[in-house]
Amino acid sequence: MAEINSGRGYPLIKHSKKEMASMNVASIAIELIQGVLSILIFFFYEAELGLNSLLAGLGIAIYAVYDAFNDPLVGYLTDRPFKWTKKWGRRFPFIIIFFIPMLLFFVLIFSPPVFLQDSQFGLFGWLVFTTCIFDTVESFFTINFWALGPDKFRNQKERRGIATFEVYLGFIGVILSFVVPPLIIGYGNISSYALMAWVCVGISVVCWFLMIPGVRDDKPMVEYYLKTYETEEKEPFFKSLKGVLTQKNYMAFLLLYILYQAMIQIMQASVFYHTRFILNVEADVVTVIILMLFVGGLISLPFWIWYTNKSGNNRLTWIICACFMAIFAFPLTFVTTLAGVMIVIFLYGLAFGGFWVMITPIYSDVIDESVVISGRRKEATYGGIRQFFLNLARVIQALTLAFVHEITGFVEGGSTQSASAIFGIQLHFGVIPAIFIGIGVLIFWKFYDITPEKSKQLKEQLREAE
Repeated sequence: MAEINSGRGYPLIKHSKKEMASMNVASIAIELIQGVLSILIFFFYEAELGLNSLLAGLGIAIYAVYDAFNDPLVGYLTDRPFKWTKKWGRRFPFIIIFFIPMLLFFVLIFSPPVFLQDSQFGLFGWLVFTTCIFDTVESFFTINFWALGPDKFRNQKERRGIATFEVYLGFIGVILSFVVPPLIIGYGNISSYALMAWVCVGISVVCWFLMIPGVRDDKPMVEYYLKTYETEEKEPFFKSLKGVLTQKNYMAFLLLYILYQAMIQIMQASVFYHTRFILNVEADVVTVIILMLFVGGLISLPFWIWYTNKSGNNRLTWIICACFMAIFAFPLTFVTTLAGVMIVIFLYGLAFGGFWVMITPIYSDVIDESVVISGRRKEATYGGIRQFFLNLARVIQALTLAFVHEITGFVEGGSTQSASAIFGIQLHFGVIPAIFIGIGVLIFWKFYDITPEKSKQLKEQLREAE
């Protein structure tokens, strides 16, 4: 149901919980696909196919750099009306059309032709080609999906509500990204990875159908956008980019978010190395380990939501959770038993749940501030730039694994590893990720200044301006 803000003509839309849940079913597919890539792409090409560590790292870095430049451009190009916008909406067509091609190219990443599997440069070329094609279509989907949220859900209560659905449903995607691969793949069985990818596609297609009602643009918002766009002064791309990069709070958010993603992606990729070469167990044990992350996150979510609603301080909650994530990640380097890993991962999950649930509210506060500063709604541009810098996390992951393995003597495609190579795996499972998130939280604490009081002021200014 839409209500028009008296005197301004600005539509205030109330959304049902059913609609919020429908939209965030997409989070299951996003976290599943991105999670599988983060967890397995380096392991698959290095440990299974035998691609040289540095070539694997370089290939993933090229993919990340390509994505970095592709995302802001896609965001800028889609932040304008098209001939179909009035009928179908701003974001809905991109979200629906590009989802299925994204899934098909995801399968190709794990399906290198047999004639290339004995060639180092053939595998390297396939890795770069398939990941860049995947990214091209993935950008149109994800950038428009993330841009939809801040524009569609305008008040703080709805934003925290949508963040709750995002975390709970996203958690399902994260768990599936750890549970599905170990149940299907077999170490040394290359074709099992393609089968695993197809199973992920099947799950994601179900999500595609369920998310359709929730990812539709609100018609009153589309009409308001079209009316204001015609009178709005158009901004060149590089001027728009400069405005985003000079927004202090956005950059503080972005730096912590990048280093958090670097932490997560390095730890995710490390789990399969840790179970295979340190715990010396089959891949399905990964499921048991990640179950503890899931349990810890679910147990903690109600507390973090209650605490943030009571305090109204998104900034403080994020800082507390980031600090505890660093504290609980550190000991993973020194734990070498399954029971020990499960306990520490559970404690880490308690903080991880709180950090994740606050990403959307904090990002939305930053978007509100950007509108007050610039007088424009540029969610897709911000989303594209967010994805641009987010790819630094993928580069950090790839280069961290590549250099640690190169320095410590990891044997590509080997069934066992030396003591020094095992120590390298332990380092990138705990200490190194903890350092990254520690640096990020210090930057965020120092420079991010959207307090509860400032957030209220921004919303008042936003209502007055719109």
